Amino acid sequence: MLDTLDGPAVRTWCRLALAALGEAREEIDALNVYPVPDGDTGTNLYLTVESATEAVEHCFADGAAPGLAQVVRAMARGAQLGARGNSGVILAQLLRGVAEVLAERGGDHRALRAALTRGAESAYRAVAEPVEGTLLTVAAAAAEQAAEIPGGLAEVADAAHRTARGALLRTPEQLAVLARAGVVDAGGRGLVAVLGALADAVSGQEPMGPVALGEDLPAGHPDSCEEPPRLPGHPAFEVIYLLDAPDGALPALRARLAGLGDSLVIGGGDGLWNVHVHVDDAGAAVEAGVEAGRPHRIRITHFAEAAARAGAAPAAEPALERAVLSVVTGAGLAELCREAGSAVLPADPDSPPSSAELAAAVRRCAAREVIVLLNDPELRAGAGAAADQLREEGLRIAVLPTRSPVQGLAALAVHEAGRRFDEDVVAMTSAAGATRYAELAVAEGQSWTMAGVCQAGDVLGLIDGDVAVIGPGIAETGAEVLARMLAAGGELVTLVLGEEAPADLADRLVAHVRRQRPEVDLAVFAGGPGSAPLLIGVE
Repeated sequence: MLDTLDGPAVRTWCRLALAALGEAREEIDALNVYPVPDGDTGTNLYLTVESATEAVEHCFADGAAPGLAQVVRAMARGAQLGARGNSGVILAQLLRGVAEVLAERGGDHRALRAALTRGAESAYRAVAEPVEGTLLTVAAAAAEQAAEIPGGLAEVADAAHRTARGALLRTPEQLAVLARAGVVDAGGRGLVAVLGALADAVSGQEPMGPVALGEDLPAGHPDSCEEPPRLPGHPAFEVIYLLDAPDGALPALRARLAGLGDSLVIGGGDGLWNVHVHVDDAGAAVEAGVEAGRPHRIRITHFAEAAARAGAAPAAEPALERAVLSVVTGAGLAELCREAGSAVLPADPDSPPSSAELAAAVRRCAAREVIVLLNDPELRAGAGAAADQLREEGLRIAVLPTRSPVQGLAALAVHEAGRRFDEDVVAMTSAAGATRYAELAVAEGQSWTMAGVCQAGDVLGLIDGDVAVIGPGIAETGAEVLARMLAAGGELVTLVLGEEAPADLADRLVAHVRRQRPEVDLAVFAGGPGSAPLLIGVE
């Protein structure tokens, strides 16, 4: 049992919270009837905490021993950058408030009391029109009880968790739409899981599994709500983006967005903001962000289309025994996958497919067995939810942990439909795992990276997901990345060139490899519009 929170304890908290939300994701999605019954609150909260957890894990890379302030700030920023949906943005703002206090005052029981209070207050301030019976109510009740309970750190954390449970059970009394559907608030349910993880982390437990709420909580599904999935008069689109803007630009932005729609949440600080709103005119919501600063990572969801995708019926009679589904960005990569015998789900880098879209794409394969190549680590959560649902429908499905399209291509190269399913999955997983991957990207602004400080316009070379090289141009940076990757060995180099790549890039990189490692085989492909300037795979 801990007397004070430190960096490793926060790391454990994040891991436990992610496990708890992963286990409860489908349940929380099914509870989601407010503000829009689109069935994605569990997935949104999971993705938000997954981003926070990954940011925390980076603090501990290479055996580092970061302090509490560094870890909680990473947690808060990771949550902010990865926040999805209404509840995700609110949770990110709550974690930011918690982090502010812990970073300033340390991690004893007094600081935790103040942190939970700051977190609840920050969450309320982020919401333009707070509604009781939601995550906000649960957060406020937990913070109030934590501020009054005597005892040390464990008692404070346990009181917050237990009080949150009780507040969650009362949400149907506060919000009529919950009472009609016979469910508790989905966002509040997610916060209970997060606070339960905090209590377990303080008690010294390792991240072994989810936090169970028990049978005292009502369960439900959006279909049970008396109101239809598309509420009459409700805005048609959810718009969410990150915004680089000064504090002074926020009042005008709030006023403009409030006039366009509802469910407005703006959280963040220090020049970086999460903006979430439901509107009929998605373009106007984005334009408001442009007037205030620089919006990026823009995601626009049409509620009616999302509901239709989520309600798609499974194929009545699978026509194939086995199929492979590849999620890829870029027409060239999509064609490569099709030529290798894979079905394709095109992906937008700024708006990854949801679990409902993934499930619908698997059903369209019309096969009894499906192997899914995600080619992007950010899709793991949605794919897990989709896979669980599809297994209940009788499909045999395996989601391979490919993190890049070049790993997906390596897996496709060894796919054999005639093998037993498990053998095929193992062979494809092994081929993907034996492929190191890299990607070039252009920096949008000044930032700290693992390779140093980059400036806007610098070319970043990411190896296995981490920035390893900062260079002035695509050809020079690509050559340096290749040299580093081949220093560890390799027999086959795969280059996938995006539409924005220089015309002579392939020739220059091939010549570079021929000079340095003439024994290495090379394969060059066109990624087409939408793909990264350069993808590299080394097997």
